[in-house]
Amino acid sequence: MTPAEQRVCEAIAARERDLVELLQALVRFDTVTHTAGAPPRQEAALQAMLAGRLRAAGAAVDVWEPDVSGLAGHPMVPDGFSFAGRPQLAARFAGRGGGRTLLLCGHVDVVSVEPRDRWRHDPFAGVVADGAVHGRGTCDMKGGVACMVLAAEVLQTLGVPLAGDLIVNTVTEEESTGAGGLAMAHALQADGAIVPEPSGFDVWVACRGSLLPRITVEGRAGHAGIAPVHPDQGGAVNAIEKMAIVLDAVRRLREDWALRPRHPHLSPADAVPTIIQGGEWLVSYPATCTLDVHIEFLPDQADERGYGSRVEAEFVDWMLRAAAADPWLAAHPPRIEWVAGAVPPAEVREDDPVVQAALGATAAVGRPGRLAGLDNWHDGATLTAEAGIPAVCLGPGDIRLAHTHEERVPIADLVACAQALAVAAMRFCGVAG
Repeated sequence: MTPAEQRVCEAIAARERDLVELLQALVRFDTVTHTAGAPPRQEAALQAMLAGRLRAAGAAVDVWEPDVSGLAGHPMVPDGFSFAGRPQLAARFAGRGGGRTLLLCGHVDVVSVEPRDRWRHDPFAGVVADGAVHGRGTCDMKGGVACMVLAAEVLQTLGVPLAGDLIVNTVTEEESTGAGGLAMAHALQADGAIVPEPSGFDVWVACRGSLLPRITVEGRAGHAGIAPVHPDQGGAVNAIEKMAIVLDAVRRLREDWALRPRHPHLSPADAVPTIIQGGEWLVSYPATCTLDVHIEFLPDQADERGYGSRVEAEFVDWMLRAAAADPWLAAHPPRIEWVAGAVPPAEVREDDPVVQAALGATAAVGRPGRLAGLDNWHDGATLTAEAGIPAVCLGPGDIRLAHTHEERVPIADLVACAQALAVAAMRFCGVAG
């Protein structure tokens, strides 16, 4: 490290308690993710707290509820969606000029804490125990948010003259629709972005995209206790049994995808049946059956916009070809609709400056990471696909603890991550003079 980088890292280590207290404050805001029709929780209060803190550090801060009219019809934005009560925040620390702009982006919404009685500690208390901060969001990803805020504050407090701008951006909706990151992709510009999701100090340069098909199969109702009559003569047809044909087609598609060339950082594309519902009465042939599937697909399967229309077409083709082999389904094809919530895959070149800055920073602070990928999705993928901003993940904690009642993040990880983000900003933005 340079002497300036060493000074910054020492200052961050000296503010360990401040970093922990900031994370505890974030955890104590109830920001359980938005669901359709649900009122806002404490997203606005959390953003107001961060806004005051970042303004005090010298940033120009905007907090606003984006207008969704320009996003209408986008696959991430369901009908009737609104940011009311769930503002976004962007704080800009202006550079001296001549350097690259770095965006640090993190989401402040969290998933449900239920079943709450399984938690050892209050999930909204931010309890410190066994060298870690425990609670909902500590790992995913209020811990990363605390790190990027403190890193920016220390750089400013020490008067480090970054050549390029540093933007601290906190968003909502990541755990539900992805609309917060989408709005930021349309509002902000940067030369690179780091999203401090819990990567365990690896640098995630790729992620898979998602699609959510819902398949409905029609049967024909009838009394389950009466001897069957052939369907051609008006007999009942069991929609659940017909759905088994569709399930087999999903299985065969998954097997086909698993045999395709491997991605260096991601698992193969997949299609996981997640919900099945069928039947109307205990002694009636089910008239309908519905199957929800969660598709994850690779960057090289994306269409020219970076989304999943090609995968949609392939999925529909597999389902309809399977249906065509069954006389009933050939005459009554499955209906396939696409549920809101589709998100894009993304991949950043390994030699991109933001990748190299992030990798170098992890090594500099004694936590050398490796190039890797996230099999799921994150807001950085939207920044890459929609705004052309190369975005990677580098953050504290273990992703396997996210969404669990054991969620926590080691304090040592918090300190090292804040140090790595500060060093990455210095190297990516440049230091004037």
